[in-house]
Amino acid sequence: MKVILKENIETLGHIGDVVKVAPGYARNYLLPKGLAVAATEKNAKALEHVKRQMAYKKDKVMESAKNLLAKLEELSIELVHQAGEAGKLFGSVTNMEIAAYLKDKGFDIDRKNIVLVEPIKQLGEYTVPVKIHPEVTANLKVTVKAI
Repeated sequence: MKVILKENIETLGHIGDVVKVAPGYARNYLLPKGLAVAATEKNAKALEHVKRQMAYKKDKVMESAKNLLAKLEELSIELVHQAGEAGKLFGSVTNMEIAAYLKDKGFDIDRKNIVLVEPIKQLGEYTVPVKIHPEVTANLKVTVKAI
């Protein structure tokens, strides 16, 4: 029996694949759990329509992510902290502080998307990656200065 997968199934394939399975497997497992639909012409056309819609939405999201990328890379962040001898900060600059600064500037970016391997503890200029989209990463310029 041929079915169209609605979910990724490790042993069979990916979403949208037309696969041939045993009739009992399809009737008793795949169809009742909603993991697949019968491979009829009507279901194939509906699947193509859904694929086109998903591709359109993905393109829109990618376009907005690239626009945000351009705006973020133009931005230069300047943070002022107390520092001791040899430029060592009292405290540190974390992704929460960078997210708060970006929020004040009108960018709504979650702190979890700001990738700091470890907090910044020295004065200087740093490049901080920001994951906007799984395929798009912006590089922020962060300058830490003393009071």
